Amino acid sequence: MSTRSVFYVSDGTGITAETLGHTLLTQFDQVQFSPVNLPFVDSEEKLDAALLRISRAADQDGAPPLVFSTLIDRRLREALASRCKGVVFDLFETYTSGLEQALGVSANHVAGRSHGMGNLHTYTRRINALNYALANDDGAVVRDYPMADVILMGVSRSGKTPTCLYLALQFGIQAANYPLTEDDFETGDLPGLLVPYRNKLFGLTVDPERLQQIRSERRPNSRYASAEQCRKGTGRRRGPVPPGTDPLSQHHLHVRGRDRRHAGAPGESEEAAVGCLRCWPPAQKRRARRDAENAGFII
Repeated sequence: MSTRSVFYVSDGTGITAETLGHTLLTQFDQVQFSPVNLPFVDSEEKLDAALLRISRAADQDGAPPLVFSTLIDRRLREALASRCKGVVFDLFETYTSGLEQALGVSANHVAGRSHGMGNLHTYTRRINALNYALANDDGAVVRDYPMADVILMGVSRSGKTPTCLYLALQFGIQAANYPLTEDDFETGDLPGLLVPYRNKLFGLTVDPERLQQIRSERRPNSRYASAEQCRKGTGRRRGPVPPGTDPLSQHHLHVRGRDRRHAGAPGESEEAAVGCLRCWPPAQKRRARRDAENAGFII
């Protein structure tokens, strides 16, 4: 498999360039990519250093690197396009001129707005949600559950903590999480501590094979990571899987607008930012037969 160097050049953090570039490159799985993020390229001196790295990669690979740029400064963008030994994809120029024409106004060309602290209220809400997720991780503190927007349930290593952090940072959602143990599966009922909050509960699902892979990285050759133990923790169900919630096998998290059902009322939709957090149907005696999706980061 051939390898191609990829550079993400930005005058900010590079998150936008990397996200868009990576999304496009996932369509070319026959090529192996070697990514390099070059953030905060906001001066001619830094651009010179970036061009030197790109040039060296071109000489080493014997092929021009792919360069995804979100530079705002016109001088830097023009210098990158004219002097770069790679194939440049100017992500802002691709869309900005069309948007200016459609909107009838000129772009501001100000760097850092996508991930900046433009709205203090939103920023504060997300930071508070992050602190809440850290303080209410893994069932450590249940006294704060009344303040939770959602409470994620799941077996060990099903992605509860990173999902809570993701919800906090991206959406300002106060998410706590509670670990399900063997005892919980034996009784077939919700843990008593969670019963008062069942309208906030959402089950985080994970495929047994993927769960075994994750646990084996943490504790190889242990009962904890055995196939039998992983199937036991994900192989029972409380009732039929709701329509439209067939389990997936990929190790990722989808985020949508409306796509979760809460445990308090079967079939009732609730406004939510979470997509692939499958519910635990209420008033049933068994857990979902196949916990099938690990929502880890995504991130």
